[in-house]
Amino acid sequence: MKILVTGGAGYIGSHTAVELAAAGFDVLIIDNFCNSEPFIIDRIREISGANIAFENVDCTDKAAVLDYFKRNPGIQAAIHFAAVKAVGESNEKPLLYYENNLVSLFNLIHGCEANGVKGIIFSSSATVYGQAAVWPITESSAIQPESPYGNTKHIAEDVLRDVAKATALKAICLRYFNPIGAHPSARIGELPSGIPNNLVPYVTQTAAGLRPKLSVFGNDYNTKDGTALRDYIHIVDLAKAHVAALKRMLDDKQKDGYEVFNIGTGTAYSVLEIITTFEKVNGIKLNYEIVGRRPGDVEWLCADTAFANNELGWKAELSLDEMLLSAWQWQQGVLSEAAAKNE
Repeated sequence: MKILVTGGAGYIGSHTAVELAAAGFDVLIIDNFCNSEPFIIDRIREISGANIAFENVDCTDKAAVLDYFKRNPGIQAAIHFAAVKAVGESNEKPLLYYENNLVSLFNLIHGCEANGVKGIIFSSSATVYGQAAVWPITESSAIQPESPYGNTKHIAEDVLRDVAKATALKAICLRYFNPIGAHPSARIGELPSGIPNNLVPYVTQTAAGLRPKLSVFGNDYNTKDGTALRDYIHIVDLAKAHVAALKRMLDDKQKDGYEVFNIGTGTAYSVLEIITTFEKVNGIKLNYEIVGRRPGDVEWLCADTAFANNELGWKAELSLDEMLLSAWQWQQGVLSEAAAKNE
């Protein structure tokens, strides 16, 4: 079955493409490399051993998206990753986020509806919950995003819900908590452009000497050590959740045309715990400093994963040690390749 992956050269998209190929799907990728690198496509092919088709397509270009579908008949489902994704940047550039993230989804929906595609697996986010009142967060917890980025995900979910209600197009939204780590091959991983917005790539770049110091945003939260708590999930576990959701959709096992699942581990770690665990598993001391809180950040996020575990038959399996070890192995590989190019 042909599965379209938008933003497939990105961090989550690339790992999901590998898992889709391993599950026997015929993977097609489109990306415009606004936050990824072209060489990742070759790495996906290398890891998967599959001849994965790729085209450079900007999902905000409706004509280009519709033309792509017309030239590639038989696509059964789409997994939509193409989006801009930094909470902090979204506070500074809200219009960019609303325009990019929503227009790209609208265009994908038009392409799917016009070409008989069964459904869309949507890359959503735990940021839709904002600062939840009750621990852990279930899929029925209040939706109250505190950043434009989180709100684009909330609006996109509403759009997909309404489209699924009115048409034959199905939708499954996966609300990710905090994906970290890298593929065990260390050939693909998180590769942010410029200064990282997420904690772990900032940790690995600091360990590698690419950043002089790691900033810890706030130590006055009402948590065990004063730093923010997050539910971290290994990127490979997250990628496998997409395969499980896709099979549910294609096998007509959805209980409703629109479904939502939390994708996390159900365990939360503080920023300082991430730092000390990274130091322990990799034998490296990190230079860090406490700075003020960052706009848009919440105190804690932790998933109740029971619904996804029971309905998708999926469960996160990899440990925090494995997440942080693989993240450093990926960073070391990036450094080695950069050094080799400079010789």
